[in-house]
Amino acid sequence: MKAAAGQNGALLIPVFAVERAQEVMLDLVTLMRANQVPAGDIFLDSPLAQRATRVFLQHASLLEDGAALRAALGDRRIHHVEDAQQSFHLARQDGFRIILAGSGMCEAGRIRGHLKAKLWDSRTIVALVGFQAAGTLGRLLQDGADRVRIQGEPVRVGARIATIEGYSGHADGPELARWLAARGRVSGGVFLVHGEEEAIAGLADRLSGSDAAVIRPTLDEAFRLLPATPPQRDEAASRRRRDRPELVGRPDWHNARAALLLSIEEALEQAGDDQARGALLDRLRRALETPPP
Repeated sequence: MKAAAGQNGALLIPVFAVERAQEVMLDLVTLMRANQVPAGDIFLDSPLAQRATRVFLQHASLLEDGAALRAALGDRRIHHVEDAQQSFHLARQDGFRIILAGSGMCEAGRIRGHLKAKLWDSRTIVALVGFQAAGTLGRLLQDGADRVRIQGEPVRVGARIATIEGYSGHADGPELARWLAARGRVSGGVFLVHGEEEAIAGLADRLSGSDAAVIRPTLDEAFRLLPATPPQRDEAASRRRRDRPELVGRPDWHNARAALLLSIEEALEQAGDDQARGALLDRLRRALETPPP
C-alpha cells in the first residue's frame, strides 16, 4: 500500500464478495485511522460485495467487535461503484486509489477490467488476499507470469504482485485433526475433497492414525454410504467420468491456448518489420494446414 501511494499508483485487491471484502475494508480503514498506512479512497467495485456489506451492517450488533465493523464499513473513504460504466471510468483514472473487486481468483467479474487497464503499469500493486487455484489468472500472476491474456487481449505484467497470507477462514491441518479427534469415533469415512494435492496428502497422513477411513476422491468418483460402514466405491458409477482423474484441477488446453497466443503476439512484436511478420504468419498458417501424421 505504501509503495502504491508513494508511486501514485493503484492498489488492486481481487476479493471474494462475502466476508473477505468486508474483512479487508475493516483492516484498511483501521490502519488508516491509526496512521499506519497512507490514507486514500477505497472503491468497492462489486455489486454482490455491496449487498453483502449492507447485510453485515444490518446485523453488526450480532458480531464480535460489531461496532468497530459498522464504523469502518460506513467510513467516508469507502465508495460503492454502482454500475459497469462507473467501473470502466474508475479503471482508467490515474493516481493513488484502492480498488476491491471480484472475483478473488481474477477469473471473472470487474477485477479483470481493472487488471486489463492497470496491469502493465509498474506503479500498480496487485495484492492477492485469497487462495489462487491452479490455472486461474490469479495463480498465473502469483507464479510470476510476465504476460497474460485478459478478455482476449495480451497484457504485459509490469505491476508488482504481492500475496498477503492470513485472510483464509479455513482451519489448518492440526486444527482439523483436533476437531476430528474431539468429535468422537467416525464409523463411516472422512472425505478430503478441497485443497491442492500436497496439502490433501499431508492431511491424509495426519489423519492416518484415526479410526476413520480417509478417502481422497477424484471428480466423478462415486461411493455408496451405508450406516456404520466405511464408504464403498461404486465401480459402475465411477466409470462414467468426464475427465481423467490425473488431469482434474490442472491447467488444461485453455491455458495452453492462452500461452500459445501470447507467444505469437510476442513474436509478432519482436519481428523486425511487416515483411517478417507476414512471413511468420505464413509459417503458422502452413503449420495449421499440414495434416497431422
